[in-house]
Amino acid sequence: MRRRDVSQRYIWVYRGHVPKSERPQSRRAALLEFAVLGLLHDGPLHGYELRKRLTTALGIFRALSYGSLYPALRHLVDSGWIHETTEAASASSKRPRITYELTADGKEHFQDLVAASGPDAWDDDDFDVRFAFFSRTEAQVRLRILEGRRSRLEERLANIRDASQARRERMDGYTLALQQHGEERAEREVRWLEELIVAERRAALDPGPAAYDEPTTDISTPQSTTTNNKE
Repeated sequence: MRRRDVSQRYIWVYRGHVPKSERPQSRRAALLEFAVLGLLHDGPLHGYELRKRLTTALGIFRALSYGSLYPALRHLVDSGWIHETTEAASASSKRPRITYELTADGKEHFQDLVAASGPDAWDDDDFDVRFAFFSRTEAQVRLRILEGRRSRLEERLANIRDASQARRERMDGYTLALQQHGEERAEREVRWLEELIVAERRAALDPGPAAYDEPTTDISTPQSTTTNNKE
């Protein structure tokens, strides 16, 4: 099966494989599907288990409802990227349970997704989710994303400092404290990214353990370093 180049917006279509269900996707919906594929890469999961992992490991989805998850799962099934198996109802549950599993096409599709390293991958929510699956991302792609994220944060930090300097005299104490807090968070994340970039470059020169030994999909950026949490 031939593949076309991936887009920067997490919307991919295979030549010769047009999804059965075509629908416009928001960035958040596409990011949710990417996260689902990444979690299923480790093995089959029930819808309840998927939602639990999404809400506990990835901050962007901490308020995820089944009303958002199940349409995403249906789209992935219709696209041929995951397969669902219905289990008979048990004594403890009156409803049959559905297990979701990645297909061969889904695994290939996920590899295309993790290979993308454009500007979208540097944004707050996108970066957090992408970082959670760095163990399945090639080293050169990890490095491009980290460097892009650092550039994005350095630009944001410069803007914060410029705004603070220009309006400092007109700010009340609370606004000034909030401005300082944002600056400190951006500084911390820039330092953290610098450490990761150095580790990735060192690993490239001296093959061996990655920047993090055997990272898991539970890895995410510390909440204290996120500069713009979105609900």
